[in-house]
Amino acid sequence: MTRRLVVFDVDGTLVDSQRIILASMDAAFAAIRRARPEDAAVLAIVGLSLPEAMAALAPELEAAEHAALVEGYRASFVAARAAGRAEAVAPLYPGARAALERLAARPDTLLGVATGKARPGLDHLMRAHDLGRFFATSQTADAHPSKPHPSMLVAALAETGCAPDAAVMVGDTEFDVAMGRAAGLATVGVAWGYHPRTRLEAAGADVVIEDFAALDAALERLRGRR
Repeated sequence: MTRRLVVFDVDGTLVDSQRIILASMDAAFAAIRRARPEDAAVLAIVGLSLPEAMAALAPELEAAEHAALVEGYRASFVAARAAGRAEAVAPLYPGARAALERLAARPDTLLGVATGKARPGLDHLMRAHDLGRFFATSQTADAHPSKPHPSMLVAALAETGCAPDAAVMVGDTEFDVAMGRAAGLATVGVAWGYHPRTRLEAAGADVVIEDFAALDAALERLRGRR
């Protein structure tokens, strides 16, 4: 039996993390006495690793200010977790857990994660939602180049022994789609996250779905196509 690997992005795909992202950006920009960009601009760079995200979000700033933004963001995020604030645990999107349970129950399917989060942030989220048991591999930004570099997916394939043509990347941003394509995977864009359908389609998503209920059929369609 040939196993397939389905790799999920996290922020904007499995969980709606915009509340903690925006709060941490508020703190980061306040710390260097700069105005934070609008919400839409912040959410548009979700998925990139923090250094790349800050450079894209505020290209007019110097490297030292980008570094300060990264540290301010991380410090705010860590403080929120340590204080047990509600926004530190982003809620799952409707249907996410049920979709993971369905797919994980299939003997021909392995699940993975490829996220712009650092390992401590992902581990915290996994514990909070009891998600770790679903995933055979998890790749984080602190061990790899930023999306859309394919390094995270190359590592996920190596860990699971799956071939690129038996794997799918599922994500909400053009960075996820571009990463999947760069690694030779089929790609599913999800329209409930932080990039609109038009950006996902322009990036080359094989399929774009509107809710988790449509995921299983999309995966089967891609399996048949490949």
